[in-house]
Amino acid sequence: HFYTDMFSVRSDSRTRALSVRDDEEGHLICRSGDVLQERYEIVSTLGEGTFGRVMECIDHRRGGASVALKIIKNVEKYKEAARLEINVLEKINEKDPDNKFLCVQMYDWFDYHGHMCISFELLALSTFDFLKENNYLPYSIGQVRHMAYQICLAVKYLHDSKLTHTDLKPENILFVNSDFTMSFNVEKKRDDRTVKSTAVRVVDFGSATFDQEHHSTIVSTRHYRAPEVILELGWSHPCDVWSIGCILFEYYLGFTLFQTHDNREHLAMMERILGPVPSRMIRKTRKQKYFYRGRLDWDESSSAGKYVRENCKPLRRYLLSEAEEHHQLFDLIESMLEYEPSKRLVLADSLKHPFFDNGTIGEAASGKNWEGNRDISR
Repeated sequence: HFYTDMFSVRSDSRTRALSVRDDEEGHLICRSGDVLQERYEIVSTLGEGTFGRVMECIDHRRGGASVALKIIKNVEKYKEAARLEINVLEKINEKDPDNKFLCVQMYDWFDYHGHMCISFELLALSTFDFLKENNYLPYSIGQVRHMAYQICLAVKYLHDSKLTHTDLKPENILFVNSDFTMSFNVEKKRDDRTVKSTAVRVVDFGSATFDQEHHSTIVSTRHYRAPEVILELGWSHPCDVWSIGCILFEYYLGFTLFQTHDNREHLAMMERILGPVPSRMIRKTRKQKYFYRGRLDWDESSSAGKYVRENCKPLRRYLLSEAEEHHQLFDLIESMLEYEPSKRLVLADSLKHPFFDNGTIGEAASGKNWEGNRDISR
């Protein structure tokens, strides 16, 4: 009996190993209907990234609830990043069991034949994907207000937990539910969508860094990258605040504030929109190649110079209305886009900003329907 049992166990694991296959890129090959860990039944693909894929699954041990399962490629650097992300998620979820601080909840994690897998609460479209599917029609000021408040609350919680997210962008802010109403836009001859609820969660802690940990030189996705990161002056919590300023601008206008892929051009755009880079930062940076005689080395008359001049203008010229709440939003964005990290708004103060006029703050924090209290049309 012993030998036959041994043999059946061995052959069973061998056939399992044969059936668990990866594609050329290292993704786990799986189809709808496949079951992992005798628990997670795959329904469909939610998204794909360099790290792997996110699948919608039925979790048979959570009463058939739908979850998002992030399946990491069987590649060591992505596996290590996933281990770090799990560590961060365990810390932030443990201190916030009721999800008051709006960071995505991790339910479970496991190693499946070399693929790190993390299961999360199932969320809806990202604030970026919704914008894109809506022809880049911007969010209304009331919607921007509610989303901004939640992002500041969530990221303040991270900062209080001695963490910097480092990769905040509209793609990493997800709606809890992205159902929408539709109305016909007569001028544009198309249907415009309005999301019904602007409740959001912050996701993707794959690059989150503890205060006492090694800080890599370059962080953040280009368009949301703070000046101290570009100039390699060292970074901490304030680099997240800069990213939030860029995000709020994008929600309000429907396009990216710094649409560039080059450091020098990025700095030129900052100067056009926000004024000159402070001389202290110019003196201190190792990146002297971007400067000449204490000023940004930038040719206004080149084609890139023309591009920046035509596509960028001083921040307040982007206002869509002279109404007070619009000016308050820009006042908030301006204090988040302060060059000097030490002078940049801290998130504890951001929550007290006049843009979030005080009557409604408690309700937003308690998750009541903020939009119900005000006209969310622009």
